[in-house]
Amino acid sequence: MLILGNAASFALCALLLFLLPNYRALAPPSQQRRWIALTDRPFVTFTALYGAMGLQYPVVSLLLPIWISQHTNAPRWTVAAVSAINAGVCVLLQTRIGSRIETSRDGGKAFRTAGLLFLLSCPMMALTAHAPVWAAAGLVVAAIFVHSLGEIWESSAGFALGFGLAPDHAQGQYQGLLGLGFSAGQALAPAILTTVVLGLGAAGWLLLGAFFAAVGAVGPSLERWGTRTRSPQGAAAAGPSGEPDEAHA
Repeated sequence: MLILGNAASFALCALLLFLLPNYRALAPPSQQRRWIALTDRPFVTFTALYGAMGLQYPVVSLLLPIWISQHTNAPRWTVAAVSAINAGVCVLLQTRIGSRIETSRDGGKAFRTAGLLFLLSCPMMALTAHAPVWAAAGLVVAAIFVHSLGEIWESSAGFALGFGLAPDHAQGQYQGLLGLGFSAGQALAPAILTTVVLGLGAAGWLLLGAFFAAVGAVGPSLERWGTRTRSPQGAAAAGPSGEPDEAHA
C-alpha cells in the first residue's frame, strides 16, 4: 500500500503540472555556442562544489544510522527518529527560510551558512559515541536538528545559485549539468562516507565537518565570480568560458 500510495502521489504531481503555464523557450543570442554550460567556468565550479556539498544527504540516510547502531549506546529507535526529525524540520522550515534567499548573493551566503551548520552538527554526531544512553539520544536529536537546518540552507543556496547564475535562455542545459554533478556526488558518497568517516571514527566526523565548512566558504566568492561575468557589461564582453573576450569587447 505504501508503494502504491507513492505511485499515486507521483501521478497527482504530474496532473498538477498541467495547471502550469506553457512558456515558450527563449531564443539564444546569435553566434553563441550550443553547449555553453560546459564552458562556463564559474558554473562548472559551482556544479562540482554542489556535488561535494551533496554528501550531506547520505549522512542522514546512510552514515548516521550505521553510526548510531554500531558505535553509540543510543536506543535503536533513534535511527527512525533521525529520519522523522529531518523530514519534519525540512517540511516546516524550508519555505520560511528559503523565502529569504532570493538572489544569487543570498545564495552564496546561504552556501557558506550551510557549511558552518554542518561544521557544528558533525562533531555533535561524533560525541554520541562517548555518551551514555539517553545523553547519546539527546545528542543525536540535537545534531540532526542542526544538520537539517544546514540542509535547508544548502538546498536554498542550490536553487538561488543554480538558477541565478544560468542564462534565462539556457536554463535547461544548466540545470541538467547541475543535476549530473549532484548525482555524481551521490554515487560516490556511500564509498567515501563509509570508508573515511566510519574508518576514522570521531576524527572522520571532524574531518567531514571541516570539509563541508571549507566547501561552503567558497560560496560568496564563487557568486561574485559568476555574477561579474553575467553583469550587463560583462555579459556583452564575455566569451563562452565566462572570461572577457577581447574580440567582443
